[in-house]
Amino acid sequence: MQEFLPVDQQMDLLQKGAAEIIRVSDLRERLEDSRKTGRPLRVKAGFDPTSPDLHLGHTVLMRKLRHFQQLGHQVIFLVGDFTALIGDPTGRNVTRKPLTREQIGLNAETYLNQVFKILDEKATEVRYNSEWLGKLGYEEIIRLTAHFTVSQMLERDDFHKRYQAEQPISLHEFLYPVMQGYDSVALECDVELGGTDQKFNLLCGRELQRHYGQKPQIVLMTPILEGLGGVQKMSKSLGNAIGINEPPAEMYGKLMSINDELMWKYWVFLTDLKQSEVDALQAEVAAGKLHPMEAKKRLARTITAGFHGEAAALSADENWALMFQQKCESEDLEEVSVAFADISGPEPNQIRLPKLLVHMGLAASGSEANRKIAEKAVKLEGEVTSGALISVAGLPARLVVRLGKRAKVAVIA
Repeated sequence: MQEFLPVDQQMDLLQKGAAEIIRVSDLRERLEDSRKTGRPLRVKAGFDPTSPDLHLGHTVLMRKLRHFQQLGHQVIFLVGDFTALIGDPTGRNVTRKPLTREQIGLNAETYLNQVFKILDEKATEVRYNSEWLGKLGYEEIIRLTAHFTVSQMLERDDFHKRYQAEQPISLHEFLYPVMQGYDSVALECDVELGGTDQKFNLLCGRELQRHYGQKPQIVLMTPILEGLGGVQKMSKSLGNAIGINEPPAEMYGKLMSINDELMWKYWVFLTDLKQSEVDALQAEVAAGKLHPMEAKKRLARTITAGFHGEAAALSADENWALMFQQKCESEDLEEVSVAFADISGPEPNQIRLPKLLVHMGLAASGSEANRKIAEKAVKLEGEVTSGALISVAGLPARLVVRLGKRAKVAVIA
């Protein structure tokens, strides 16, 4: 009979980074039963292969799957090759453009190549929901949809907003949460993981399991991870994402660019440390025993090593120190001469940072510059700058200005 850790120890890892669990008491009870019977819980998370590349935001759920896997439970990586034909309407204000089966197949293949950088391939059950959804006939689909009303569907936040705004909702979009719910029935899930934006869909699974005589699954939701600026969700289209296939040096460098507040979220959501261990690390920094920069370097090494190995992470760490901490990068950067009169502030010893960014060609407009400053994406001499007015006192003659991944040297005359 398989042996499991005491429930309190399991919960320490499983509750880390969880925004909501429906319900915590039920999860504890299910874990207790698992210990008594030696039966691992069946835990699934579904991913629709709508694009070929994954970023760290996608890995939050995968890492939580990994936590269940490390504790000895059976994890199921569900490829939504059938639901991808519908297109998940979550968070959308327009109907998704449908993908072809060929596109879905190619994307699914790349997903699997990437996900096993986190999960143990030998211990992971990979399933495709076309196995059961593709076999449903009209009669079964009618019976499934009969468990839900149109008013229930319109309670879903994104549907409600589109309805109020008189934006079209295609009938097939209502089928998505029903199909996702049926996935849980077909797999006889004990636990389903999803983002907070998936709550409606996850609860549909509980409803359908009750109808089919199964114990309703536990729902564990994680927050949506912010991207590099710490404001908007991580997204390739917003340019604030860290791809899991990015080169080690680029991944490490992007992680070192985040602010301290976001650093602790990344420790929680993107590492395997228990919550108690993250709390202890944060307490060290608060007490002055550990410098925040060192905590961030540990984070960058930990995440980079997870995808590229220890040697690559160590090399990226050494190169970053050489480039940024020793100020070696400025030797190879483009120099831009800027007239002080063009960027001067209201006081004699001040410059307007938004104007500096525009004159250097790092921002297209003052509004873009202000937005990037607010997102803490701008650094002067390696330090994040959050103010629009900068004192010239103490600034070097050759000022390294960085916005995101781009950097130049300002020579202010």
